[in-house]
Amino acid sequence: MGPAQGAAGGILRMSTVEAHPGLLPGPTEPALLHAPADLHRGRAPGWWGMVFLIATEAMFFMLLLGSYWFLRFRHGPVWPPDGIKKPDLFLVSIATPILLLSSAPMHWAEIGIRKGRVWQLRLGLFLTFVMGGTFLALTSVEYLEKVKEFTPTTDVYGTLFFSITGFHAFHVFVGLLMNLWVQYYAGRGRFDAAHYLPAEVVTMYWHFVDVVWVFIFTTIYLSPHFWP
Repeated sequence: MGPAQGAAGGILRMSTVEAHPGLLPGPTEPALLHAPADLHRGRAPGWWGMVFLIATEAMFFMLLLGSYWFLRFRHGPVWPPDGIKKPDLFLVSIATPILLLSSAPMHWAEIGIRKGRVWQLRLGLFLTFVMGGTFLALTSVEYLEKVKEFTPTTDVYGTLFFSITGFHAFHVFVGLLMNLWVQYYAGRGRFDAAHYLPAEVVTMYWHFVDVVWVFIFTTIYLSPHFWP
């Protein structure tokens, strides 16, 4: 796991502390420290930490997509390079709406816990997890087909394709781990209408992952078909 994803875990742990500063740790639970009395004046550190993480990760994706467009224009009129077919849209056309629609139950989950509905938080997280997992499964199936045609070492197109889509898939995977983390603590009664910061920051991260995919889908999959 890279530094940025390690930071995501740290932010989530910090958010859990901030969400329930008064709870003492059990013998098998992570220590939950007491937070300063003025912690909740304005945005909590965990919220700002997630904003910083998202901004940092957005820069990485911008660099990757910028590299794609730069090399695409440098390569000439034929793209993908000779011998590589234009991206097949069948699987990705199924996976994309599943991923984008997964933001709906995630948002619904956050709305629920803001109103003290733990059941709504847990159900929304579960639905999001299933949809995100389905997206990863479809991505894996696509990869199995792609490697029959080209690999990351075939040429610059292969490197860019697997780097960009793989980097995003890894972010989805991290988002699912964060989802499970919040589900675990929700099941232990750690969240209510006054304490829900971890659910909020995970929702922010998930929406970011979904928005990034719109740009990846447009660049990697659609542009070769509609921009010769």
